[in-house]
Amino acid sequence: MEKLLKKRFMRKQIIEQAFPEEVSHTGDWINTEELARVELSSEAQGYPIEAALSLQAGSGWRAGSPGPQVIRLRFENPITLSGIYLLFEELAQARTQEFVLSWCPEEEPACKQIVRQQYTFSPPGTTRQVEAYQVDLRGVKVLELKLVPDITHAVAHASLLQLRLR
Repeated sequence: MEKLLKKRFMRKQIIEQAFPEEVSHTGDWINTEELARVELSSEAQGYPIEAALSLQAGSGWRAGSPGPQVIRLRFENPITLSGIYLLFEELAQARTQEFVLSWCPEEEPACKQIVRQQYTFSPPGTTRQVEAYQVDLRGVKVLELKLVPDITHAVAHASLLQLRLR
């Protein structure tokens, strides 16, 4: 006897992104300027780290020297994070960037990697990289962003338009 095969359909739904391309400057974002001390490898004049961390619109941060860079937020008191939003922009130079985002809990000296990501900028077309992560991180003492602005080791300056935390 022949078996009848029943065709099954996948149930699916297209949903909107959790974060818009540029996040609003209001809402429940953490004011990192009040809660953290920032350590960084360099910054260009006119593009300070405050411009990327501020909840107000700004020009973003740009490295003062080419090559790998580090931005480290050291929180005075351990915090809980539920979301991390990064917006990178490159308007002038085609390059493939890599970043590593890590965190350190208060009781452990070693940082734990959240994500390692590569992205290729191809101006004038592809100029923005948006990364939005939902996380459940408790007791965060340090959040660290390591940037390699061009994995081919070409002369390039790292930049960060926005870094927002929930």
